[in-house]
Amino acid sequence: MRLAFTLMLLSSVPLIQASAPAPQPAPAPEPTTRTAAQDAALLAFLDQAYDEQLNLSPESQTQLGLKTNYDRLDDYTDAAPLRAEALAERQLAAMRARFQPAQLSESARVSYRLFEYQVERDRDSLQFRKLRFPVSTNGSPAGDIPVLLINNHKVDTVADAQAYVARLRDTERVMREVAATMREQAAAGIVPNAVNFAPARADARAIVTGAPFDAGADSSVFADFRKKVGALNAPAAVKAQLMTDGSAALTGPFRRGYDVLFAALDEIEPKSKGNFGAWSLPNGAAYYADRLKTSTSTNLSADQIHALGLKQVAAIRQEMEAVKREVGFTGTLEQFFDRIRTDPAFKYPNTAAGREQYLGDARAVIASVMTAAPRYFRTLPKAPLEVRAVEKWREGTASTAFYNPPSADGSRPGIYYVNLADMTQTQKVQVAGIAAHEGAPGHHFQIARQQELVAIPKFRKFGGYGAYIEGWGLYSERLANEMGVYKDPYARFGMLSLQVWRAIRLVLDTGIHSKRWTREQAIAYFKANSSVSDKDIAREVDRYFNWPGQATSYMVGQLKIAELRARAERELGPRFDIRDFHEAVLSQGALPLDVLDEQVERYIAARRK
Repeated sequence: MRLAFTLMLLSSVPLIQASAPAPQPAPAPEPTTRTAAQDAALLAFLDQAYDEQLNLSPESQTQLGLKTNYDRLDDYTDAAPLRAEALAERQLAAMRARFQPAQLSESARVSYRLFEYQVERDRDSLQFRKLRFPVSTNGSPAGDIPVLLINNHKVDTVADAQAYVARLRDTERVMREVAATMREQAAAGIVPNAVNFAPARADARAIVTGAPFDAGADSSVFADFRKKVGALNAPAAVKAQLMTDGSAALTGPFRRGYDVLFAALDEIEPKSKGNFGAWSLPNGAAYYADRLKTSTSTNLSADQIHALGLKQVAAIRQEMEAVKREVGFTGTLEQFFDRIRTDPAFKYPNTAAGREQYLGDARAVIASVMTAAPRYFRTLPKAPLEVRAVEKWREGTASTAFYNPPSADGSRPGIYYVNLADMTQTQKVQVAGIAAHEGAPGHHFQIARQQELVAIPKFRKFGGYGAYIEGWGLYSERLANEMGVYKDPYARFGMLSLQVWRAIRLVLDTGIHSKRWTREQAIAYFKANSSVSDKDIAREVDRYFNWPGQATSYMVGQLKIAELRARAERELGPRFDIRDFHEAVLSQGALPLDVLDEQVERYIAARRK
């Protein structure tokens, strides 16, 4: 059974009105040499602008594989976003004064336009910055800093190790800044939802458990530091001193910083009155509208997105009914959900061996995609892709699965992470679909490829738009069916369970933040329309409460890509080649949806000739 990309209700989807600037009239042709010179000048200008912004974030520099400001962590005070915004405004004014879009090539005009869009979007969002919680089930510096140190901070020299120790010490400053922000928010009536405190506290405590904080095996950070120092080509005495310094930093300022965070959590938790959406925050309706605009790159309202979600849930349920009949199940779809959710045949053992089996199956999916990929793509990313389990110390606040991009210098691969905290809640039927979304042909084929593009500015290589990025991931789940990834009807049902999951997100995100749905109401709707495990449902719903708008990006983006593919197939007929379509979608990196529409229109026009 081929699952159509057009989706059953695509024809009823309203035209997506993007919030990026309106397209400019095609300029008169410029002399090639002058255009090339202007393009090069704009590229240099935008790259310098990116570097200036990057210089404000030591953590981002490290994530890109750089070693600048290697001994510092970010500024977590309110001064940081204000500083970045002021710099961006100066850069925008300078770009407009120096460059004329009519004198640029088509690709350079896109860069000019996207830089404008990004600055204007950030300007509009700045007023809501104090409504975002720095500690939640979606993560916090208590987990982010160890992730940065363990996964991104390379130790090739003694100086690198000393910078690692300096960052351990700098953690105390970060935690004091975060605690101050939390207290300031609470004083203004902006208190995290009740579901946040226990998981955030538990994950943070896991970081400060073990040596050198107490007896027993090394803590996760200390074990990482010991391993990296041990691999150094340095005298034994130097290594011993580094270990002494690292231990002192952990038991001193690092631990004090975590204690500051624990104190803030303990102080603020009694003030939490329950679990409420963005509507309960000061100016919450405007804040949510802003989040929807950022997440979808459209002007779709909460009501429009809610209605779209209800239609998509109904459509995908019909596809699931067809698979249910195909496997001979005679009960209701809800009963089939329960079977998938509870039958041991669809589970892995809740053991280390079971976790390794899951990882092995996910790697096999990636390998099968790589074999088929040349028939579907003109260009594949050069960066390798790894599949890893989420580290134990952040399982409580990590999402079900996610992708970490490669480093800019190629020294770190793309990583598809999966949360295997409780294998009784993990379903075999979903393994292939999740691997297709988070790994290949999903995020890795788009994000790693984007970072390898040439002749586009850095802000486009390393930035993105949620609807495009997550839309491509969701599109890839269905593309994997064409590529032969799903080997039986249950795997296809697993993919559909992921698809309906994202349709449910449209309903729940808008329900929670605009229609005042309760957590219990959201969980009940989710369970009634999917086979997702109870634990994953609760984790997901809590994520929606804490991240307004983001969950809507997936299906809004997928529907747009599906619409564009259907248009290309219809207008090009026998000239349509799936490899060329994917090249058109991926070759300029992430784009707002209206700009993507224009990109595909240019591809269609070129193929008609």
